[in-house]
Amino acid sequence: MGQIQKVFNRYEKKFLLDEKTYHAFKSELDEYMDEDEYGLHTIRNIYYDTPTDELIRTSIEGPKYKEKFRVRCYGTPTYDSMCFLEIKKKYKGLVNKRRVAIPMEEAEQYLICGKLPSNPNQIFKEIDYFFSHYPLEPKRYIAYDRIAMFGKEDPEFRVTFDINIRSRDTNLTLYSDEDNEYLLDKGTRLMEVKISDAMPLWFARLLSKYKIYPTSFSKYGNFYKKQLKEA
Repeated sequence: MGQIQKVFNRYEKKFLLDEKTYHAFKSELDEYMDEDEYGLHTIRNIYYDTPTDELIRTSIEGPKYKEKFRVRCYGTPTYDSMCFLEIKKKYKGLVNKRRVAIPMEEAEQYLICGKLPSNPNQIFKEIDYFFSHYPLEPKRYIAYDRIAMFGKEDPEFRVTFDINIRSRDTNLTLYSDEDNEYLLDKGTRLMEVKISDAMPLWFARLLSKYKIYPTSFSKYGNFYKKQLKEA
């Protein structure tokens, strides 16, 4: 099976909603948006970094340009499940995501043994260059349960709600979702708004109505800062 590559360019805005606000806000959102076919689903990630945490330390400093690498799967993976190898770059607020989908077995052959798949596509070559540029190693597991929505009139307008954001820095495998620590208060959702152009007026009005304000929020960054405090 060949690798499937995808490129995304968009702006991402983040908001934190308590449980009460979430339910009221989402009931209005349902008039304008549909949930995708997966419903509430789990996303598991392994974030890679250098031995000195260079990528996340740079990211926390708030530069104009930052980048990270992660491996992602949806649901509980098996050896022949598809997973995603993903470089995520951000420049002046614009997020560029370049990812390739390959079976877990091939991903492990590359990530553990350095073995490239036969005929790697362009994005895989970029990932391989990223690994040659940084001495990357798995550093943190992060998972969450997500509902994803898209606009009825504009399917490119997407909103996601993440709950139960959890993490660990041991047993760094996508096959296990145990022994994690949680980031937010129970019931709190992280809402991410993904837009390629302007935010729809109706959505801006809903944010104003419920007094929902943007926040700077990085799952990996927050767990890293939490770990530093506890050290």
